[in-house]
Amino acid sequence: MALLSQQQLQRFLLNRIDCNAGFKTTSKKNVSVANKERSRCCSAIAIDAPSSGLTDVARIKWGSTMIQGLREEMEDDVVLRSDDDGLDGFSFAAVFDGHAGFSSVKFLRDELYKECVAALQGGLLLSGNDFKAVKKALEGAFESADAKLLKWLEMTGEEVESGSTATVMFIRNDMLFISHIGDSCVALSRSGKAEVLTNSHRPYGSNKVSLQEIRRIREAGGWISNGRICGDISVSRAFGDMRFKTKKNEMLEKGVEEGRWSQKFVSRVQFNGDLVVSSPDIFQVALGSDAEFILLASDGLWDYMNSSDAVNFIRNQLRKHGDVQLACEALAEAALDRRSQDNVSIVIADLGRTDWQSLPLQQQNVVFELGQAFATIGIVSLGIWMSSLLSL
Repeated sequence: MALLSQQQLQRFLLNRIDCNAGFKTTSKKNVSVANKERSRCCSAIAIDAPSSGLTDVARIKWGSTMIQGLREEMEDDVVLRSDDDGLDGFSFAAVFDGHAGFSSVKFLRDELYKECVAALQGGLLLSGNDFKAVKKALEGAFESADAKLLKWLEMTGEEVESGSTATVMFIRNDMLFISHIGDSCVALSRSGKAEVLTNSHRPYGSNKVSLQEIRRIREAGGWISNGRICGDISVSRAFGDMRFKTKKNEMLEKGVEEGRWSQKFVSRVQFNGDLVVSSPDIFQVALGSDAEFILLASDGLWDYMNSSDAVNFIRNQLRKHGDVQLACEALAEAALDRRSQDNVSIVIADLGRTDWQSLPLQQQNVVFELGQAFATIGIVSLGIWMSSLLSL
């Protein structure tokens, strides 16, 4: 757990949130790791929502942010679209987490939305109370988008080994649909309790989903080495990644050339399917009166903060100032303060049902922050004392 910096300590003692009104747009170019400059892109919108029988709901408030951590490139992206785009009262949000370049994300951030909207017949299927139809439509949209991406990558020759995870949400005040591949995650706050709605698609671990992914990969002729498919990639569902789909044999030959495995080993490999797939998990979640907000974030957050901590952090932020955008930015900074090495992308949808100012701060979080503050004071004092001794 990272201690508070001197700047954060000052913020804490003054009980202020210091978030810049202006911000730097996230760069897709290389950023020096030594400088580890945190570039960010943020946005906040409030979307009118239709009546859904919940009379206390008026508006959904959105916040989003992306911060580049110690990675050399920013390969994440966030997409938000309001219900004005013909989604029959639903709004769209997505987080993309790219790897081996930004090209796949660049293609998907527009194309996947178009494929989903077309497959869902605008928002008609979302409002039709037929989950099987929605599931089939979104599965088809992901499959179509991936096929188009693979053709585009091969045609352009632009970062042909790139790929991207994607977690997509369609939200109305009373209903949430999720279409998910990869290791981003969606969590829902219900009366302050964190409810995790998605599972990470990774080829390691002992949970049910991971074991299913490992079995699927092995049945397709692949293998797992050090928690990675063929010792290479650590997510088992993603867009792009043609070397694990249409170019598997070329991947084997390249591995022989690089000395990663022998020709004899390769001669025994027989592929029966794609090692990385774009088939999504689809979820439908009813949003009752106890639903407070929805949190969607890349693994740059979840690898360093669990869902309960993240939900409590957001709730305390909203109690202080009620600003979902500031809460979003503060959560991203908190992930980096916990030594997150990855890019961090976050979307928060405040469903507008909670009077945040009327809720008391959670005592355990206040005590924890005080402990951090006093620990930091102690370290600073110790540093000053040691400096004075050295100067004697």
